[in-house]
Amino acid sequence: MYRRCGFRYEKKLRVVGISRIAGIDEAGRGALAGPVVAAAAILPEKFRHRRLNDSKQLAPELREEIYCDLVSNEEIRSAVGIVDSVEIDRINILRASHRAMRLAIEALLEPPDHVLIDGLPVIPFPVPQTAIIDGDCISLSIAAASVIAKVTRDRIMRDFCEQFPQYCFSQHKGYGTELHLLKLHECGPCPIHRRSFEPVAQPLLALEEFVQIRSSPARRARRKISVPIPEA
Repeated sequence: MYRRCGFRYEKKLRVVGISRIAGIDEAGRGALAGPVVAAAAILPEKFRHRRLNDSKQLAPELREEIYCDLVSNEEIRSAVGIVDSVEIDRINILRASHRAMRLAIEALLEPPDHVLIDGLPVIPFPVPQTAIIDGDCISLSIAAASVIAKVTRDRIMRDFCEQFPQYCFSQHKGYGTELHLLKLHECGPCPIHRRSFEPVAQPLLALEEFVQIRSSPARRARRKISVPIPEA
C-alpha cells in the first residue's frame, strides 16, 4: 500500500531544538552477491519533493530521476558507506549493514545531531538515534537515504555485470531470483558472491527449493486466475 512520506519525526525533533537530522537506510542486505550500501541524507527544513518515497515503491527510471534531484540539490547533505562481500562474510550481514551506516555518517562533512534509522536500533552508534519500522515509507529523510543507497548499489552491480557478464547482475542486482540461482548453479560463485550465504554455498539446493516454491499448488492456482505474483 502506498504511504505518503513526511516530516512528522523531523518536526518533533526540531521542536526540542534538534536541527541537523539525518535519515539512514541501506540497500543490498538480502542479496547473495555484491556489497551492502548505506546512505545518510540531511534534508533542509523546507524541502519538498512530490514524488519522493520509499525506493522500493519507485520504478527504476523514477528512482534514478529522484536520485539526480537529490544529489544535485546544494541544500542536501548526503554520503554513502559501502561494505563489500568479503567483509560481509567475515563479520556477518547484520554487522556489515551497521558498519555501512556508521561509515555513511562518518562521511558527512558535518555530523548530524540526531539520526532516523529505518528498522531497528543500531548499537553502538556515534550519534543519538530514533529507529522507525518502515521508516522509508514514513520519513522523507529516510526515503531520500533509501533512494541514494539503492541507486548507488544498482550502479555498482551494473559495473560488476561488465566484469562478470555470465551472472546477469544488471538484471537482478545480486538478489536470489530464479535467473540468478540458475546462473549460480551453472557457473558457481564468482569473487563478489557472499560465500557465507547458504544459497551460494549450496546453489543446487537453493535452486531446487526455488523451483518447488514456484511449482506449489497454491502458486499454480493463482496462475490460473491470473493473479500477478511478485518476483523476488
